[in-house]
Amino acid sequence: MPKLPECARCLLYAHNPYLVCAVHFDGVDGDSCLDFREDPNAEPVKLWEPEGATYYNGELILQPRQRWTREQQMELIDWHPMFTGKCPQCSAEFDRDWSARVHWDCQNPECGWMDDTV
Repeated sequence: MPKLPECARCLLYAHNPYLVCAVHFDGVDGDSCLDFREDPNAEPVKLWEPEGATYYNGELILQPRQRWTREQQMELIDWHPMFTGKCPQCSAEFDRDWSARVHWDCQNPECGWMDDTV
């Protein structure tokens, strides 16, 4: 009895080991069914995701390895001038030109703090 993977989500599925559905008792020929109707009460299909990967548009994408741990990332948010707007050493204010800035070295000549996170 040929049954398609989507038969279990079809409104016409018989849920019977001897019948496939109410329209095609013996199953369908081919790889699709013209009478398929999505059952609104059917369980959604859950795709297995290994740790460190996610599905995007049905394709499994491996997530890149993170440079810092979650704790290190949270610590960076607390002191880095990109987030605070101030030099962590002398508290000098940085210009708020986030989109144009690549380096976060302190412009105060007495301080000399340099961003080594990049």
